[in-house]
Amino acid sequence: MEKKRIVVKIGSSSLTNSKGEIDQFKFLDHIQAVAALRKEGHDVILVSSGAVATGFRKLGYPSRPVTLKGKQAAAAVGQSLLIQSYMQQLGQFGINVAQILLTRTDFSKKDRYKNAYATLSELIERGILPIINENDTVSVEELTFGDNDMLSALVSGLIHADQLIILTDINGLYDCNPLTNPDAKKIDYLTEVTDDLLQIAEGAGSNVGTGGMQSKLLAAKTALSLGVKVFIGKGEGRDKLLQILAGDGDGTYIENDVLTTVNNNKQWISIHSEVSGKIFVDDGAETALMLNGSSLLPAGIYDIQGDFEKGDVVEVFGSSGLLGRGEVLYSADELKLAMGKRTDELVMSAIEVIHRDKWVKA
Repeated sequence: MEKKRIVVKIGSSSLTNSKGEIDQFKFLDHIQAVAALRKEGHDVILVSSGAVATGFRKLGYPSRPVTLKGKQAAAAVGQSLLIQSYMQQLGQFGINVAQILLTRTDFSKKDRYKNAYATLSELIERGILPIINENDTVSVEELTFGDNDMLSALVSGLIHADQLIILTDINGLYDCNPLTNPDAKKIDYLTEVTDDLLQIAEGAGSNVGTGGMQSKLLAAKTALSLGVKVFIGKGEGRDKLLQILAGDGDGTYIENDVLTTVNNNKQWISIHSEVSGKIFVDDGAETALMLNGSSLLPAGIYDIQGDFEKGDVVEVFGSSGLLGRGEVLYSADELKLAMGKRTDELVMSAIEVIHRDKWVKA
């Protein structure tokens, strides 16, 4: 089998028991499957939930805490137990691991986003298996990913993975909730994630983790947009991940033949960056951007909003509404002087307001 780069996301329900403790049978099953994947020469990155679910019993909670301080305290205790278990068990297969805890800020800040990519790339190059989790101990609601499903999708895009495998306690997507409807039919293959599918998936999932089936589909939709194939399902045994790669997994495959890898700069602009302003363009500029693959020039701009600086990200609007966003080479003050002018009238050092390499369509 051709060497591939695989992100494996393991949810709390696939890792812990009903008491919130690590289920050693489940855990060892995952360990053996990851080791088998590595033995075949594949690069593996784990996104592992389980810190809160593993830690809350140690704090004396009878069930998973619902308060922010309770969740963060449980994560602080549980994360160390979780990574220790991974180190011990994977170490028996000669696999060294690295713990990486991320927050939204690590993606929204361009320099930290680049550093995350560089660190992950170096670890993979050195044969280390990164184990990633959200930094639940310090994250606050507005800076979270929502759940590790979305984190795994964003990581898979960041490192240009070939496949994202989301392991859960349900064997894929159904046409209605299989937990409440015995006549639910399993969907084996999808080429896209539609709004109708998201509605069907609403509410499906266990009560141990934070991400139900809807969150997994949202993650799959994001991963697809970044050029990554997705599998959502379950499995048992040391060969379960290899079987999934071979197309024989017990779950739902979400992929199509037109997936295109998105470079990291465009990923950051499209998904992670904060918008600092708006630019309004005429029909000629809209055609150049949307149909001709051209850069945005000052001549096609008739209005701007916001106080942005060179290097900030702005949204661009035309007669048909939002066209996309891009990284500007002008500050707002510079653009006010340049907009509407032809190239031979410019005194600025930069000709393009947004270069096509730093432009992403909506």
